[in-house]
Amino acid sequence: MNRLMKFFKYSHLPKPLMEVSIPCCDVAVKMDMALSESAEKTAGLRKLLEAKDCFVRARLEELENKELEDQDGSA
Repeated sequence: MNRLMKFFKYSHLPKPLMEVSIPCCDVAVKMDMALSESAEKTAGLRKLLEAKDCFVRARLEELENKELEDQDGSA
């Protein structure tokens, strides 16, 4: 197993963040199983990890914006 796989864990995340993290983990697991260890595999997993982090932050931003909209609507 590639050393980066531990960073694809998602059980600690709240459900809305899990929803965007799980598909990235699924791809990471498939690639980790399908490819032998190499610098290119690690680079690919690192880039996928970076993308996953971006997707999680995008979801956080959506949730924050929705919360602000809800607060504005109730004022």
